[in-house]
Amino acid sequence: MNGLKMLTLLGLMVVGSGALGSADEAPIVGGVTQLSGERKEQALTLLDTTLSQLATGDGPTYKAVNVTSVSSQVVAGTLYTYQVELDNGTDKKDCTVKIWTQPWLKENGTNIKIKCEGDDGELDRTW
Repeated sequence: MNGLKMLTLLGLMVVGSGALGSADEAPIVGGVTQLSGERKEQALTLLDTTLSQLATGDGPTYKAVNVTSVSSQVVAGTLYTYQVELDNGTDKKDCTVKIWTQPWLKENGTNIKIKCEGDDGELDRTW
């Protein structure tokens, strides 16, 4: 009986230590993860690339000036959420940018939504 208790306790310790993983480990499906280090740098590169792609179409031209936070969530792809100051060439606005990537799709695998403080509408583009 004592052996069973010890085995159970050991199993709980292993499971518990896995739940305490660092922020740079693989994300938990459906969970929101604040990004830092290399993963944050990759997300910032994605933001710059996506804003450039938006400008080549019928969308506005934005440049990220100051990113205050970046998070990711695994949901049938990866949803990145940025709190960022965007510059459109004439003024700067605090905005929430959401980029949803589904890289396995050949078409419509990237969606960007931009909602800025003081604006009524939300930009929503997919390619």
